[in-house]
Amino acid sequence: MANSVPVWWDEQAAGATNMGADEALVAEAVARGMLLVRLYGWQPAAVSLGAFQRFDDARQCSGIASLPVVRRPSGGGAIIHGSDLTYAAAVPKHHPWGSSPQRLYDAFHGAMVEALAGWKIVASLHPAAGPATPAAASAQEPFLCFDRRAVGDVVMPDRRLGREQAPPAKVMGSAQRRLEGAVLQHGSLLLTANAAASGSAQHPGIQELAGDGVEIPAIKDLVSRWLELVATSLGASVALQTGSFAGAARSEVDRLAERFGQVRWTARR
Repeated sequence: MANSVPVWWDEQAAGATNMGADEALVAEAVARGMLLVRLYGWQPAAVSLGAFQRFDDARQCSGIASLPVVRRPSGGGAIIHGSDLTYAAAVPKHHPWGSSPQRLYDAFHGAMVEALAGWKIVASLHPAAGPATPAAASAQEPFLCFDRRAVGDVVMPDRRLGREQAPPAKVMGSAQRRLEGAVLQHGSLLLTANAAASGSAQHPGIQELAGDGVEIPAIKDLVSRWLELVATSLGASVALQTGSFAGAARSEVDRLAERFGQVRWTARR
């Protein structure tokens, strides 16, 4: 089917392997001429830097000091992985969804808000802010992704006792980068607070924010509904693949992972 979206759900892997698999996914999307999606987790817990972030900033963030660090091919802020679901979506630039990448971003985030609503979990898209003042425009963005707020981020009200008046907390963010021949979109859905982080680096996830008495869906059920809604938004269908993408492309993934595992690559900025 021309508008089917192949999706792989891979096993947890180390950071360098995950980044190698995502770069291989980009090449495969270009070869097939279609949108491809990979879902995965992280073991051990790790920090992924956005492509343009400074490595020294990671080392100065005390809440993540003990964690391994990798650098993503995509942009955005640093993410602490291990209690999240990460996805990578790659699409050729010449594809309609690649030539209009905002549509891809909106589809993934809007579908998550709708999917959570099916379990009576209140979430929304972060709204556009008013015109920026010169001071605000020049202010440096927070280092960690889940401390940032961008239009369309998925946020939830904080239902924890005593925090009802707190601003909404971010539970899903994505970042895109236009690579040679393709658009790569990375996203992270924070399922629960990450025990590997400490202090202000530890952010609440869906589990903590939903509040008492709210049924938290099994991750497989939530993701199945989410992907269905993403595909519907794009006028497509989901084609869930058997096996692992990283496993099927093991030799290429291992080759690419070697670069992502090198300190000189991670610390080049």
